[in-house]
Amino acid sequence: MTEAVSRRSALALGTAGALGITFAGSIDAIAGTAATAAATSQTGTSGYGPLVADPAGLLALPKGFKYTIVAEAGKTKLESGQPTPSDADGTASFPGQRGLTLVNNHENDGTEPYPVPALEGLTYDPAAKGGTTNIDVDHHGKRIREYVSLAGTHNNCAGGKTPWGTWLTCEETEQKAVAPFTKDHGYVFEVDPFDRAANKNPVALKFLGRYSHEAVAVDPHNHTIYLTEDANEPHGLFYRWTPPEGFHGGKGALRRLAAKSDTAGKLQALSASADGKHVADLSQATKPGTRYKVTWVDVPDRDAKSVSVRKQFPAGQVTGSRKLEGAWWGHHGAYFVASYARKDDGSVAEHDGQVWFYDPRSSTITLETIFGVNKTPEKDGAFDGPDNITVSPYGGVILAEDGEGVQHLIGVTDRGASYALARNDFNGSEFTGPNFSADGSILFANIQTPGYVFAITGPWTRVR
Repeated sequence: MTEAVSRRSALALGTAGALGITFAGSIDAIAGTAATAAATSQTGTSGYGPLVADPAGLLALPKGFKYTIVAEAGKTKLESGQPTPSDADGTASFPGQRGLTLVNNHENDGTEPYPVPALEGLTYDPAAKGGTTNIDVDHHGKRIREYVSLAGTHNNCAGGKTPWGTWLTCEETEQKAVAPFTKDHGYVFEVDPFDRAANKNPVALKFLGRYSHEAVAVDPHNHTIYLTEDANEPHGLFYRWTPPEGFHGGKGALRRLAAKSDTAGKLQALSASADGKHVADLSQATKPGTRYKVTWVDVPDRDAKSVSVRKQFPAGQVTGSRKLEGAWWGHHGAYFVASYARKDDGSVAEHDGQVWFYDPRSSTITLETIFGVNKTPEKDGAFDGPDNITVSPYGGVILAEDGEGVQHLIGVTDRGASYALARNDFNGSEFTGPNFSADGSILFANIQTPGYVFAITGPWTRVR
């Protein structure tokens, strides 16, 4: 889409968030053929220019950019001797004295070829094959070492950074303690990037609920935690955890709180309304700039002992969405992503991706970006299925595509123009885990299968 279209949309509709307003992808299903004729899926004037095919057939990047392979499942080795685990997913980087440490999720459900090794003292449930590894790199992104930081968790998908420098890793499952599993799953765990002792004897943060967690975003001012749920029948929800009175976030604080209480603080689900009328499904928002008022509804049984959390609310009480995915804190609010919606999955309207912004100051959510239904995903040019998200220090956001056909890292500028930042030239696997180093010099990102972790460098300030 052209920036001129973006600006017209912004002027006509208004916006509360910090990201520009855009349609992206093939938008005729949303705005009609006239709008389609006026907009393309990618801009020719934004981003870093056209992608250059990779001679190695792996990762296409704009001219002037390059990548380094930091880890490769089954090929690189852990300190304990086993191969790097499969299915790299949500990731964050943390600055240290000698370089950076990545905390890398592994979305293993037990069927992948390379599990997270169940090392003594770091394993929650020996039957579960997911977890996290920590990867130390130098200031240029070159690999130094990799080691297990959490094992015995199930299907670790995304997560989020905390303001005190740790990683919250999320289990995307509702698996109960049924053989071979010895414990219930569907929790959030905290991982320290530097203190190995802090990761010993893993503790589930049960007060954050037991459901198909996807990602979290943490308010650095009051340490409220916002959480997405990737589920269907019914659709997943967007949650808020409010700390108990007197809680002060910091390394180990969540674990200490979990040791005291499974129900500490208040867990609530989002309920959206427009002009006083309840909004049941976020897919009904088809115009960028759509803004809904938000209230919060208490979760009755956050541990879902007999009924899934999202099924505990009467009709008309909370707001759901198909495929709630990535979340990231930025611009004084929480960005969160809905990957796609189809009428045959119970959605009100169809799209191939939404980016929302929750503003805690106004208690509103605003639709910042929407991707129309991509009718030709096998062709390179349109986008669909955004998943993980990170806020770029150079403006806008970066999205990891998990759609059909060609897969990209997608940039959306703060003026609302979408562009391809990278393309998977190797296979059709999704991108995961985009995040920038603290100084903005390196973008780390993954191709989930067969399991590559990349450090991408280049002329980042050249963005248009």
